[in-house]
Formats: sequence, structure tokens, C-alpha cells
Amino acid sequence: MWGAPLFIFMVSGSIILDFYIIRWMVKETSERKRWWLAASVILNVGLLVYFKYANFLVDNVNSLLVASGAKGFDWIKIVLPIGISFFTFQKLSYSIDVYRKVHSPLDRIWDYALYIILFPQLIAGPIVRYHEIADQIKDRSHQETADNRLLGLFRFIIGLSKKVLIANVLGAEVDRIFSLPETALTTPIAWFGIIAYSFQIYFDFSGYSDMAIGIGRMIGFKFPENFNNPYISRNITEFWRRWHMTLGRWMKDYLYIPLGGSRVKTKRRLFFNLWVVFLISGLWHGAAWNFVVWGAFHGLFLVLDRIFLDKLARRMGKIPSVVLTYIITLVGWVLFRAENFGQVGFYLKSMFSWNTEGPSFNPGAHFWTIFVIGAFFSFFALRKGIESWQEEFLNKLPSNRSAIVRASISIIFLVICLAFITSSGFNPFIYFRF
Repeated sequence: MWGAPLFIFMVSGSIILDFYIIRWMVKETSERKRWWLAASVILNVGLLVYFKYANFLVDNVNSLLVASGAKGFDWIKIVLPIGISFFTFQKLSYSIDVYRKVHSPLDRIWDYALYIILFPQLIAGPIVRYHEIADQIKDRSHQETADNRLLGLFRFIIGLSKKVLIANVLGAEVDRIFSLPETALTTPIAWFGIIAYSFQIYFDFSGYSDMAIGIGRMIGFKFPENFNNPYISRNITEFWRRWHMTLGRWMKDYLYIPLGGSRVKTKRRLFFNLWVVFLISGLWHGAAWNFVVWGAFHGLFLVLDRIFLDKLARRMGKIPSVVLTYIITLVGWVLFRAENFGQVGFYLKSMFSWNTEGPSFNPGAHFWTIFVIGAFFSFFALRKGIESWQEEFLNKLPSNRSAIVRASISIIFLVICLAFITSSGFNPFIYFRF
């Protein structure tokens, strides 16, 4: 309401309408239930398409009209409501889970409103499916403990530190590199820029997820994990099991499996299903063609994994396959970060042309320190035992003395983060496009 007061009427109206559509659906016979489900899906997808993709569609239609010699039509630009991609998926999860009888519907409209606009994870995830949290909405007294409040606070500060102390520092230099003209972009600068961006987007998004999970834990909610060391993946299929895990599971349950999933008669249909899912996933990330191509790019490598890359990765060994997967991911991040296809072209050209003649790259000691820290924590789970240690560290309180030490360190990091936030004007929200 503070950022865009009028949008609260759209959100509130759709919540009220959707709540009663699902109540009517539950009361109906099986044949009519489909119509009520369709009404809910059309309502929510329709709002998403209008607010997020109308400008994109109109701009493309106008481009075609102008190219054919006709005159484009005028259009008032539509402002994107914050969090619409996330709460739309959660509303669809509620409708479909109730329709499939995975979980019974909520009895009170304010409980439904709580699920849809639950503030910790509303604007950046994780995407919480209805059946994962339904029981917690009604009663979470068993999770409202001192241990959970402390663990939630630790997790929140970890996420805040990722965002403020790592992602923001890298992001300032990434923005500078991606604003360079083609003539100034040498091969070393291009590689450093996209590697820094890979760390920026990971620590930014995983930081937001950690903060959401931490706040949720402090107030009695247990949200699903959203990241699990994605850059140690040995192929793109594994990458998507570790990166934005809640989106992957949402797409699997509500799109991939209804399309037939992997239980299809031909490999051609399996590959088609994978491509459809990732094309839609790409478009979900933003209303631009580079996101669609980014989705198609990842869909292509998921298909190639099933054809031969998975076998190749096993033969290559762990470290070479991780390096290859990371390089593929970096090429994808160029599509994701670039402003247009022209920039995609010359940035990729600079990465692989081995051009070293140009301006020097000297961002300073602070950047290099954070860059090394980001690289270390992006890949340190390659060491055996780190993932199990992480699980225990994030979800178990240590002894009293260790807890005091952890609390003291957390408070120090919180103060440092607050100092950085108040002293710096650079605090980008790179997921606003979602």
C-alpha cells in the first residue's frame, strides 16, 4: 500500500473473488468443478498477463505494424504491481490443490489473504505451495518457540549480509561493466563482469530467500528452502534442482506433470514438455524476448542432458563437469542480464574473441575481496560434508556457549549491514521485473 496504494484494491478484490470461486467449486459436482477451476485460473492468469505482459505485447504488435508500413496504436503504459508473479502462482496453487483434494480449502477469508500476501516472501519468494503451509496458517503454536526465533534471526542476518555485503558490492561493478560500449569491453572485463553477476544474482536472490525463511521462522512459519549450492551442479538438470527450487517444483507439479511429464510415449513429446516448461519459466521471469530465449537456452540443455550430456558429465569427473556447467550457466546469465539482443551479441563476442586491448580493469581492493568471498561460498560445498554441515548449521541450535558466540557475531553483522544500507545509495531490487 505504501509503494502503490491503488494496487491494494486489485489484490484485495482478486483475493475476495478467488476465495468464493473456490468455495463454490468445492460445493459443485465433478463436471462443474472444472468450470470453477477454469474461472479461477483465467482470473489469475488474466491479471498477470494484463499487468505484466500487456506493454510487451503491444510494443511487439506496434513494431510489426510499423515494419509493415502501418501506424501503431497509442497505449498507456501499465505499471507492474510488486510481487504479482509470486502471489499469482500461490493463488493458482491454492485453486489446483483444493481441486485435486490435496488439501481442504480454508474456512476464513482472512486466512486465505494471509496465505496470498504473507509479507516475508511476497515480493521475492520462495514460492510456497498451498499444501505446504495450509496447516501452519490455521495453527503454528508448536513452532512459536524461542529456538525458532533465534534460528530465524540468524537466518535473516545471513540473508541480509548476502544481499548487502556481497550482492550490492558486486552489483555496482556489474552495472558499470554492462554499461560499457562494445569498443571498451575486452575479454577479461567481459568474463569478470558475468562471473561477478553470477555471484551477485545468487547472493541477492538467495539472500532474499534466507531473509524470508528467517522472518517466517521467527513468527512460526516453516517455508521451503529455495537454494542449495547451485554452482556445484554437474549438469543443467541438477542446476535447476538446486536453483530457485520452489519455482522448479511449482512448474513440475502444475505444468510439467499435467503435460505428461516424463511418462510419455516418445522422447519427442518429453523434449517438447521440457521446452514448454522452460519457455514459460523464462517468460515468467520478465516480459522481454531475452528472457524467453534464456528459458529456451536452458530447455535446450535439459534436452541435451537426456541425450548425451549427463553421460558425458559422468565420464568427465566431478570438477570438469562442474566447470562446464558453470560456463553454460554464465552464457545463460548474459541473456538474462543484457538489456537487449544487441548487447547480448557484442557481450558474448567479447567473451570469446580473446580481445585484451582496451581500458584496464581495476575496481579496487574492496571489490576483489568480496569477489573472492563470493567465489568461495559459491563453490565451497564441493568439499564433502559441507552440505550436511550447512543443514545442521541452519536448522539446529548449538550449545549455549556456541549460541552466544553465534548471536554476538550475528549482531555485529547486523550493525555492519545497517551501516552499509544507510551510507550507500546503491541498493538495487533486481527482481522487480518479476
